[in-house]
Amino acid sequence: MRGGWPEHAEIVIVGGGVAGTSLAWQLTRLGRRDVVVLERGALTSGTSWHAAGLIMQLRGSHAMTDLSRHNAAAYATLAAETGFATGFKQNGTLAIARNDDRLHELRRRASIAKTYGIAADLVSPAEAVGLYPGLAREVVRGAMFIPGDGQLNAVDTVMAFMGGARKGGARVFEHCPVTDLAPLPGPGRGYRVTTPAGSIACQTLVLACGLWTRELAARLGAVVPLNPCEHFYVVTEALDIATPGLPVLRDTDGFVYVKEDAGKLLVGAFEPRAKALPLRALPARAEFIELPEDWDHFALPYGAACEAIPALEHAGISRFMNGPESFTPDANFALGEVPGRPGLFVSAGYNSEGFEMAPGASRALAEWIVEGAPTMDLVDVDVARFHPFQMNAAYVEARAAESLSSIFHMHWPNRQRLAARPARKSALHDRLAARGASFGETLGWERANWYAPPGTSAGDVYSWQRPNWYAASAAECRAVRENVALFDASSFGKHLVAGRDACRLLQRLCANDVDVAPGRIVYTHMLNRRGGIEVDVTVNRLAEDRYMVVSSAMFQPRDRAWIAGHIGTDERVALTDVTAQWSVLSLQGPRSRALLQTLTDADLSPGGFAFATSREIDLGFGRVLANRLTFVGELGWELYIPTEFVQDIYDRIVTAGADFGLAHAGYHAMEHLRLERGYREFGLDLTPDDTPYEAGLGFTVRPDKPGGFIGQEAVALQRGRPLEKRLVLFRLEDPGPVLHKDELIRMNGAIVGYLRSGAFSFTLGHAVGMGYVRHPGGVTAALLAGNAFEIEIANECFPARASLQAFFDPAGERTRV
Repeated sequence: MRGGWPEHAEIVIVGGGVAGTSLAWQLTRLGRRDVVVLERGALTSGTSWHAAGLIMQLRGSHAMTDLSRHNAAAYATLAAETGFATGFKQNGTLAIARNDDRLHELRRRASIAKTYGIAADLVSPAEAVGLYPGLAREVVRGAMFIPGDGQLNAVDTVMAFMGGARKGGARVFEHCPVTDLAPLPGPGRGYRVTTPAGSIACQTLVLACGLWTRELAARLGAVVPLNPCEHFYVVTEALDIATPGLPVLRDTDGFVYVKEDAGKLLVGAFEPRAKALPLRALPARAEFIELPEDWDHFALPYGAACEAIPALEHAGISRFMNGPESFTPDANFALGEVPGRPGLFVSAGYNSEGFEMAPGASRALAEWIVEGAPTMDLVDVDVARFHPFQMNAAYVEARAAESLSSIFHMHWPNRQRLAARPARKSALHDRLAARGASFGETLGWERANWYAPPGTSAGDVYSWQRPNWYAASAAECRAVRENVALFDASSFGKHLVAGRDACRLLQRLCANDVDVAPGRIVYTHMLNRRGGIEVDVTVNRLAEDRYMVVSSAMFQPRDRAWIAGHIGTDERVALTDVTAQWSVLSLQGPRSRALLQTLTDADLSPGGFAFATSREIDLGFGRVLANRLTFVGELGWELYIPTEFVQDIYDRIVTAGADFGLAHAGYHAMEHLRLERGYREFGLDLTPDDTPYEAGLGFTVRPDKPGGFIGQEAVALQRGRPLEKRLVLFRLEDPGPVLHKDELIRMNGAIVGYLRSGAFSFTLGHAVGMGYVRHPGGVTAALLAGNAFEIEIANECFPARASLQAFFDPAGERTRV
């Protein structure tokens, strides 16, 4: 160390805002002392200094509430531990609804709150006015009050985090911009961080530098797509209604939030058409940035605020704040270890919710750094989820603006993003559009969600109950169950794993046995050391030294990162993304064999082409890899077609299909069908916190496989034993309600879990869903049969049947005919 400057540190955090300082505090609480924080300017000078400081424990899903629910307790602990005042007060949040749809959303969130014991009271318009004097009763259809929420002083809170970290041994260097980053020689050796004050070598490097994380991370080849947007708020002159105990008001239909601020009101917005900024448009001096006022842009939300609080109409304005904040393409922040860069972590892109999410996110990241792996499900925020194309500047700017708006938009089931489209199109896109396809988007892919009948609009009209595509999706489901239908599944992620040690690698990663004969397909999972499911794939052995590993489109980058990160330095394995090389047509239904047989001389009989096998067959003028698989619970084939041949082969299938009544089907129908058959989906029913045995997928585990596999010891403890947590399938008795996800599961009135996914079953005529039930004595068929179950939807309970088996074709007989 020269003059106080450290030449080495165990952990270096770049960024002195709420993300970086809260992480330093959490790391020191876990016993890490050799922590250095580098800040290019003064602490808070990036975006934290102008944050509104709102604290809300509840999110729109259980997965995100798991991260946010600790914030109120953490801020109370922070002040007590450090002795630093944060200005945190629990004056509550009052969220109002101006219409019935928004009120339904609030009721759903009130149900989620019950899982965690968070007080969230649904109140009448009159009660809302009583809680918030000055609120116009006529704009309120209903409301929800969360008394444990509150607000804080952003600058004081960052200082408290850093003060607590200093007490734990951490050091901070302000006015110390990072000028260069480089990996140290040799794999896993760490990083060198260069600044004008000197350089530091570290084992672990964390980029928590807000707006500037994208460019800094790119120097190390990391994909962290985020972009600044202008975020507006105004502060009024003093108002009589702005009393210290006034709750924070969230008027999402009016696009505004309002908080008391020293006897004044702060009015901020997440407006429907936000303004993104290119990074190059930011001022050269990157401290305490204030952008120009824009009253024309702010007029819409402020006008709505005046409707809700009439006193604002004539209030004087003491300050107009326009500051840049960073947003990601999907409005979830970026957290975790960067793929391909061991020891390089990211905590950034908090979408204007850094103070709300920092306590939980930083605790989760600190545990990841200390333990060497995540200790909870972080799939939704994992930095490994991003695809390299998302670093495109035009794309991320457009999506960032939409992400800002999405904070307060209606969170409809299956709501589709509209910005930066189309980005990735299958070779059949225009043909499907001509057939009435209504496209959704997944990781840039344009995918047919449903098909509008001739003469009708293919636009989405959303609903909490039955959206406009239900009739079309119902017809598609009937075609699959009764006849034959065609899905374009080209967006599947496809990786070729090849080389001398391909089998050795996959055997170590997969819980199932993939050392099978070429032509066999294995459904398997890759587990973490806790036994949780990290990757959910099918593995097709093409040859002794070649496999095709197929993922869902959404998780293709994350799956690739998991496989690549486990290739040993002594293993000869090539991992190649071949997604674009292969288009996929999925032909499904009881007449799929008869239709396909008219187009090929290959033997498609049950004896000649068994379930879970793969063969090359001739179709048209192409050689096609035909896989006997289904994700809808019917006889069917997934046809992997070299992309340059797919248009002709598609045309031939459609022409031949005319004699069979072939229908086109989309991803909405696939979701309805897979749920009634009980097929699990990663990211919903399967996460890193769930084991195969808990998920009812014990058949995918080969516990005695030679050589073992990652997670083997953990899952071995569950084999053949009663499990206190199991995935259970539910069917509502009442045919009216619709299920989506996050609805509560009640057994004899007590909350025992929540639904991970749900949909209306057009085959059964009732809504179905699945979720994990917890019971100390074990979750068994006898428990399910001997107790009364209900599903709570938006604060209303409905009787349901519970089963460990699917309610449609539980033995899977239809897939093996």
